Amino acid sequence: MLHSRVLRYIDEVARSGSIRAAGERLNVAPSAINKHILQLEEAIGEPLFERLPRGLRLTPAGEILVAHVRRTIKEFSQVEADIRDMKTLQSGEIIIATMGGLAGGIVPKTAAHFAARHPRLKITIRVMFVRDIVQTLLDGQADLGLAFNLPAVPQLETLWKMDTRLGAVVSPEHPLAGQDSLPLTACQPYPLIFADKSMLIHGIVADAFAEAGLTVEPAFLANSIEAMKYLASAGDGIAFLSRFDVAEEQRNGALTYVPIRERTFGKNVLSLVKRERRNHGLAATMFAEEMIRSLRAALE
Repeated sequence: MLHSRVLRYIDEVARSGSIRAAGERLNVAPSAINKHILQLEEAIGEPLFERLPRGLRLTPAGEILVAHVRRTIKEFSQVEADIRDMKTLQSGEIIIATMGGLAGGIVPKTAAHFAARHPRLKITIRVMFVRDIVQTLLDGQADLGLAFNLPAVPQLETLWKMDTRLGAVVSPEHPLAGQDSLPLTACQPYPLIFADKSMLIHGIVADAFAEAGLTVEPAFLANSIEAMKYLASAGDGIAFLSRFDVAEEQRNGALTYVPIRERTFGKNVLSLVKRERRNHGLAATMFAEEMIRSLRAALE
């Protein structure tokens, strides 16, 4: 660090209130410390310390400088830690807990791109229900969690979130595929593909139809996003999923996402979280940043 020796001299003198005491703690001759302080005072044009019979006390200018010194030392310590953490990019493991649809598209795609740049890192993707994702993070068994409609838990820190409203997911050949948006009534005549009651989106979709005054009976129920996507691609069925669930299929032309007009179609918030106040290391932080870039790009 540029001028690090002088900064540490000033910090120690301010803490101990004595050049002699600072010299003893730093194992430096007091005359050398005093020389550097005098040179700095001359350069600044202001005294940094009041010379008192029993030691030194910071002047207002000295207080400003010492605050800067301590911020600089702290920031440099973080830089040193980050440089040491770069070694973890040569080995180690990142664990992300997520849901089925995300694990079938945007998460592994992001992991593959990240791993291509850091081939010695191990990336583990664990698929589970929302309640298990939360508990896994709280237990310290995962670095990151990516899921829809995570409950508010004080111990979890949200790194990114967005309301990703559900829409109608259909095959490109479906009669409704070319629409800019759809009312729920337009979906009613077709085979409907619902998530089963073990999944949160079942309630979102069922409540939306009920609030719209529409009585429907789904043709298919599934507790797998992958199964729902397959059923939609294989015929005239309509699944109700988020844009992120079908990002890859939209990109390769296998499925089409059409927004639903009704406001009653409810919120479907996607969040990337980590356990609060836990040191996750540089690798997990960098992967989180990569994940956020992928999530934003999926909306473009």
